[in-house]
Amino acid sequence: MKVLFATCASLPTGDGDDAVLVDALAEVGVDASWTVWGAAESRHADLVILRSTWDYTERLPEFLEWVASVPALANPAAVVPWNTDKKYLVELADAGVPVVPTALAAPGFRDWPAGDFVVKPAVGAGSRGALRVAAGDLATAADHLDALGGTALVQPYQAAVDTQGETAVVFFGGQYSHAFAKGAMLTPDAEVDESGLFVVERLAGASPSGAQRRVAEDALDAAAALVGLRRNDFLYARVDLVNGADGTPLVLELELVEPSLGLRQTDASAPMRFASAVRAALGARVAA
Repeated sequence: MKVLFATCASLPTGDGDDAVLVDALAEVGVDASWTVWGAAESRHADLVILRSTWDYTERLPEFLEWVASVPALANPAAVVPWNTDKKYLVELADAGVPVVPTALAAPGFRDWPAGDFVVKPAVGAGSRGALRVAAGDLATAADHLDALGGTALVQPYQAAVDTQGETAVVFFGGQYSHAFAKGAMLTPDAEVDESGLFVVERLAGASPSGAQRRVAEDALDAAAALVGLRRNDFLYARVDLVNGADGTPLVLELELVEPSLGLRQTDASAPMRFASAVRAALGARVAA
C-alpha cells in the first residue's frame, strides 16, 4: 500500500510534527512518503493524506480542483470545501454545538461586539490575517475587514485564552487520541514561522475534561451529519476549544483538512494510533 502525505512546496516534508508518522506507518507495513499537493502522483496512491498544505489559502480554487481529482483522499474530498471556509462555525452553532459566537462580515459591517473582539478571514490558515481589536476601536476593525477583501468572521475575544489558552482535542478514526494546550496567539509578540505560513505556537501536553471531550465529540458528530459522513470517516480531526466566561467549553475551530496534530506534545504511542487509523481507512477502501 502506498500512502502520500500532501504538503506545500515551502514545507516539502511538513513542519516537523509529522516526522514520526512515516516510520510508524512503516512499522505496520505501509509505505508512506511526502508529495507537494497538485502533483500527478497523488492520483495513483492508495491514499493521499492532507497535511501541511498551508498555502492553499492563496490558491483556493486550484486547491479544491486538485482535491476533487484525487481518487483516495483523507479526509474525504467532500469535507474540504466545507471545512476550509470557517462559516462552518455558524452551521455548527445552528446544529446546537456550543461555539464561540460568530458573525459573518463583509466590508460595511457594523454590528461589532461591545468588548475586545477578533476579526479573521473566513478562509485562512495558521492564524494569518487574524487581528485582536480593542473594545471600541471600530476604525481599526473596519480597516482590517476592508484589507481582508472578502468574507470574515467577527467573534468576541474570549478572555480566558490569555490565562488558560486553548485545548486542542485530537481524534484518529473518530476515536479520541490525545490533547494538547495552545498558548494565546493574538499577542503583540506573536511570531510568524520563517515559511510565512503560520504563527508560531506555544504548545504543551494537556488532559481534557469530560466536558471538553463531550463538546469535541458533539462537534465531530454534527460536522459528520452536515457533510453526509460518519464520525469514523474522519481519519483525523482536531477540535480547538476555549472556555467561555462561565467556564463552558466553546468550539473555536474544528480542523478537518490540515491541522497540526501535536504529536510532539503527547505520548509516544500516538503515531501508532494514527498508523492503525490509516490501515483501517485503507482496509475500508479495499472492502468497498
